[in-house]
Amino acid sequence: MTNKPTVIQLDNGLRVVMVDMPFVRSVSFGIWVKNGSRNEDAATNGISHFIEHMLFKGTANRTAKEIADEMDEIGGQANAYTTKEYTCFYTRTLDSHFDVALDVLSDMFFNAQFSEDDIKKECNVIIEEINMYEDSPDDLVHSMLQQVMYKGGTLGQTVLGTADTIKTFNQSAFKQYVQNNYTPDRTVIAVAGNLTQCGAIEKINAVFSKFDRKKGGAIIAIEPTKQPLQTYKPGFITKEKDIEQVHIALGFPGIAAGVEESYTMAALNTILGGGMSSRLFQTIREERGLAYSIYSYAASFIETGFLSIYAALAPEQLGSVLELTFAEIRRLFTEKITQTQLDKTKEQLKSNYILSLESSSSHMNSIGWNQLMLDRLLTANDIIEKIDQINLSMFYNLCEQVFNIEQVSLALVGGENTDWAIGENFVK
Repeated sequence: MTNKPTVIQLDNGLRVVMVDMPFVRSVSFGIWVKNGSRNEDAATNGISHFIEHMLFKGTANRTAKEIADEMDEIGGQANAYTTKEYTCFYTRTLDSHFDVALDVLSDMFFNAQFSEDDIKKECNVIIEEINMYEDSPDDLVHSMLQQVMYKGGTLGQTVLGTADTIKTFNQSAFKQYVQNNYTPDRTVIAVAGNLTQCGAIEKINAVFSKFDRKKGGAIIAIEPTKQPLQTYKPGFITKEKDIEQVHIALGFPGIAAGVEESYTMAALNTILGGGMSSRLFQTIREERGLAYSIYSYAASFIETGFLSIYAALAPEQLGSVLELTFAEIRRLFTEKITQTQLDKTKEQLKSNYILSLESSSSHMNSIGWNQLMLDRLLTANDIIEKIDQINLSMFYNLCEQVFNIEQVSLALVGGENTDWAIGENFVK
């Protein structure tokens, strides 16, 4: 049986959160840093993501190839990702190979070289990543939606940055940024798996108790820039691309991360567009055949959030799909869901959550994010209890809060034959 998550705080302020899973033979290990694109300004946009890439480019002890070879030799995985609010570097290995994973990942984290030659080469790689993103309208439309919803704020910036900004970064800029932002008090170590078998706790403590970027070295650490609170703003944005389909992303004001309504929001999203049995999918895809892809999702940040609906469709179906989408939202109020339907959704949420916990990597991601972003840990029983508490009154209170037609946002990506006015009329 999985033990309860526990957390210890080292003398340097770093928190280590762990879950022992004695029935598995794997260990998932992550270094979480509370730093992402929202911590950047216009001149440094993209630097967090660039640093994520550079940690794999070699250290004082290993070349990039040696990092890859050592992980391949043990059949392990090493990767990383950057978001608007945090960056995560992680490994997943057999418990018998945890020593290697800890040594490699901590070496990357503490001893990255940031050589100028590697920076130049990786700059080209990231520019290609930006170009690939621009060529993917289904990705681009979500980015545009956030750009307009958080216009004027750093949450509206892309994680990748721009070709202009990333060309300005150099070794000095990277080292200064790491010194200022990758500090123990902004870092969480998350580890899940067969911890007793591999002695993970003691080994992590031995390595990370020495973590202190504020002592030694020529660079003086300063406090990270305080980010102003950001709020949702309605808006309309379009982009013409040489494509056949129209990609739409509707946005509505959502909720902040970690608030009590989070579980009700999960239920609302599931019923509206979160799966094949959802109202949007059944009406627009199955009954009408107007779109191949349509779904909804909820996103939350520290102080704000949004609910979005995405669809890809033929240009001539734009008006019909938007009309039917808003009709389904209205139908939530005119044909209210029953207690039976809500109970079914709650069981679906509980099942998805419990099944995800059979993986050490899912556990690691859950405890890492919760400790870093919310400074709290919840057990599986806590989550189940909160899902069980959702009732119809809570559901419709949230619907009233989210679906304010005066607060709708819309992003459109389409070809030259797209009638942009159709979309604009729906958000006026």
